[in-house]
Amino acid sequence: MSHATDLLILNACLYDGTPTPPLQQDVAIRGDKIEAVGDLKGYTAQQVVDASGMALAPGFIDVHTHDDIELIRNPAMLSKLSQGITTVIVGNCGISASPVAVTDTVPDPLNLLGKADEFRFPTLSAYKEAFEQAQPALNAALLVGHTALRAQVMDRLDRAATEQEINTMRTMLVGALQQGAKGLSTGLAYQSAFHAPAEEIDALTAVLAEYDALYTTHLRTEFDGIIDALDEAFATGQKAKVPVVISHLKCAGKANWGRSAEVLDHLQSAQQHQHVGCDCYPYSASSSTLDLGQVTTDFEIFITWSDPHPAMAGQTLQAIADSWQCSLLEAAEKLQPAGAVYHGMDEQDVQRIVSFPGSMIGSDGLPCDPSPHPRLWGSFPRVLGHYARDKGLMPMELAVHKMTGLSAREFMLHGRGLVKPGFQADLVLFDPLKVKDNASFVQPKQAADGILKVWVNGQLSYENTQHPSLTGNRAGQFLQHTGKE
Repeated sequence: MSHATDLLILNACLYDGTPTPPLQQDVAIRGDKIEAVGDLKGYTAQQVVDASGMALAPGFIDVHTHDDIELIRNPAMLSKLSQGITTVIVGNCGISASPVAVTDTVPDPLNLLGKADEFRFPTLSAYKEAFEQAQPALNAALLVGHTALRAQVMDRLDRAATEQEINTMRTMLVGALQQGAKGLSTGLAYQSAFHAPAEEIDALTAVLAEYDALYTTHLRTEFDGIIDALDEAFATGQKAKVPVVISHLKCAGKANWGRSAEVLDHLQSAQQHQHVGCDCYPYSASSSTLDLGQVTTDFEIFITWSDPHPAMAGQTLQAIADSWQCSLLEAAEKLQPAGAVYHGMDEQDVQRIVSFPGSMIGSDGLPCDPSPHPRLWGSFPRVLGHYARDKGLMPMELAVHKMTGLSAREFMLHGRGLVKPGFQADLVLFDPLKVKDNASFVQPKQAADGILKVWVNGQLSYENTQHPSLTGNRAGQFLQHTGKE
């Protein structure tokens, strides 16, 4: 007797989101859920996909994004769907679009997300409502940014918050947690948060445990003092009794090159007695606003945008300084506010952190950047093609796990991240022999090869058979935090 379902994917090499080797399996989808996995000879469906020779995996989860406003501004989200990404975590590095109401100028680095008039979500509920009206193609879960809170209650950000200001921030944070935020993020390396002492962070993270929420942090420094910065993050998590995620773990700056083994050992030591995770992106260059504290001759700095001197975008800081006949620092001061790509990491460190079994993959892409870092379009295919297949740094099943099952577990995305009956039908079909990132620093807005079909909540949302194309289905859901299972 046959069993009718909506969609059958047959003969797939199934990477189920766990770190175990793949098996040839069939997958049945009914509505927005996975109905069955296995040898499904007795099943029939209106739609049948023969996936012979292809890999099927859970939709990729981009745990580190700045897509807060982009999901509403450009809900098709081609830069992410074309990588096989079906879910994004927004609100990282202390900067979030909600709960935020900005009246005049947007402080750095909040300006990475958008212009002042785009910050119109004073509550998380207001953001969720705008998300649902825009109907983005991706699922999203939201962190509340510490700097976003500071920007609304403080007259200036180059100091510690007062007790009254901390209490106001706590009230805003609790409101967002009650409305479904995943937790709190900090960006302590930025000047807008660097002056916040550990006590200010502890006072805010103290409210997280009640909601089973988590704490993510862009460390106070990723340069020479990284071990002390890690210890500060671990201590914050221990005091608050909440999980900690270290954002974009790296060894930044020439003096720090070669320290990744030491850094990972330190992280693993902490994991013996508390819950600590980390994410990373697969490139040896970072990207952010132009920070005077990072201006150096040790490595190349590439300018991606400049408000006062837009014509200078697309050149190195050194070339601009030479043309203006001034020092690097003077050129950087004249360009501000501006964006930059810093080629400040060692490739061996990147490879060690990317292949570390406990690191999740996140793009950290900046969609507002006119000349974005290629990680915005290329991160996930780069891990699969360049690092797993071509360099053999890890088996493909581990690479997939680090973008699916591991990420869903760390961020408590229940019912996602695995190909398993009853789970949401977020799926990506890719060619393991051809998957390849095409985005480069010269041409960053390039869709990947080898990502063939992407389903979000059971809806085919992207396919790339002859050329990359959106299907017009936008089935993303706002993922309210519901705590631990």
